[in-house]
Amino acid sequence: MPDKKLILISPLAEKSLLGGDFYFRMPYLGLLKVAALTPPDWDVAIIDEKVEGVDFDQHADIVGITAMTPAVNRAYRIADEFRARGKTVVMGGMHISKLPDEALQHCDSVVVGEAEELWGTLLDDFRKGELKRLYRHENGYPSLDNLPLINWDLYKDKRYLPVHSIETTRGCPHNCEFCSVTNSFGGKFRNRPVDDVEREIQSLKPFEGRFILKNTVFFADDNIISSRRHAKELLTRIIPYNLKWVGQASVNIAKDDEILDLCRKSGCMGILIGFESLSADSLSHMGKGFNKPQNYIDVIKKVHDYGIGINGSFVLGFDHDDEGIFDRTLEFIVKAKLDVCYFSILTPYPGTRLYAQMREEGRLIDHDWSNYNTNYVVYRPKLMTPERLLNGFYDVLKGSFSYSSIFRRLWGNGTYKNFFYPMNFGFRQSIKKTVKRKYNFPQEINA
Repeated sequence: MPDKKLILISPLAEKSLLGGDFYFRMPYLGLLKVAALTPPDWDVAIIDEKVEGVDFDQHADIVGITAMTPAVNRAYRIADEFRARGKTVVMGGMHISKLPDEALQHCDSVVVGEAEELWGTLLDDFRKGELKRLYRHENGYPSLDNLPLINWDLYKDKRYLPVHSIETTRGCPHNCEFCSVTNSFGGKFRNRPVDDVEREIQSLKPFEGRFILKNTVFFADDNIISSRRHAKELLTRIIPYNLKWVGQASVNIAKDDEILDLCRKSGCMGILIGFESLSADSLSHMGKGFNKPQNYIDVIKKVHDYGIGINGSFVLGFDHDDEGIFDRTLEFIVKAKLDVCYFSILTPYPGTRLYAQMREEGRLIDHDWSNYNTNYVVYRPKLMTPERLLNGFYDVLKGSFSYSSIFRRLWGNGTYKNFFYPMNFGFRQSIKKTVKRKYNFPQEINA
């Protein structure tokens, strides 16, 4: 019988492009993993501000708050409110892990890095009245073997898209200059045992989604094909479950017909591929030289040949990007017939090589973490003004999700149109709202 109460909170990144829009309201996996690590003598509740508000007067022995950079200001306000009411507040997440001293101004304890092998110790220390200010791994990264099953009932009756997220790997060896994955999860891929992943799939209750979202899984790995042997075994094992799934992979997936065939047979509807840039110089500088822009259209065609759609991800504002990058990008996505596109403004997150470089060069022009959300400019670009980058970014968003672009990109693709048409129109609706609230630069930045 639980005798302690734990509340886990995911704060809303209020200025982010997609915000809490239902079209992209995915269940947050991180707090579910923390809840799964919590022993049964704790009663656990999860609050996700994308779908509900925070009651600061509710009882809690511990309030746990996670935060990525664009949501951290809101996270600190929530933490301050609970501490003012005498609650013990613990914080974690990617931003907190990079700047624990900043976070400790707002909470009682910080978990640096992954919660596995730390969370149980923290709860034991709390019961003994010996809670430490900082918990971190002293010897590398935790094992992903025998992770406890996720309890999806914690999200029951919350208004999410009916999609279950499953993680099968962590880490990345590429260490792209703008990405925090390597710094946060290690420079090599760590795989969960396929038996454990299959057990998690078996534990999922019948999904409530209808039509194309029935039995849909999002594999949350940064690169589901990171280990070919692991990917081959996983994809083969999930074929009998009649899933529909989406995930993320590198451009290298187009080189492997056997893996693409297994993706198709196992129910893959779409893959997000980080093309990042149309500039070979930018790709080389960021550490992603294995992306070859001259091969992008062949990559897309190969994946389409297997009936799999592509969400192409691009970043705007690299040091080699001039003002022509916006028109070139718009022309490319239509020519390549990308099923859907995701665009970001280059953002130097704490803990990345890019942040260290920008800070050293004195190019950071905004220190409000809520603006570090990939749809605002927080640094001074080299080949254009910050204002031009912001306006060009919004021009690309509007152009990419015009009715003309959507139909020209999707017509004749042979992919899951009843999945990608709604996704495109969802992006279109979100972008229309975002453009209305686009904020202007302070006058001194444009001088």
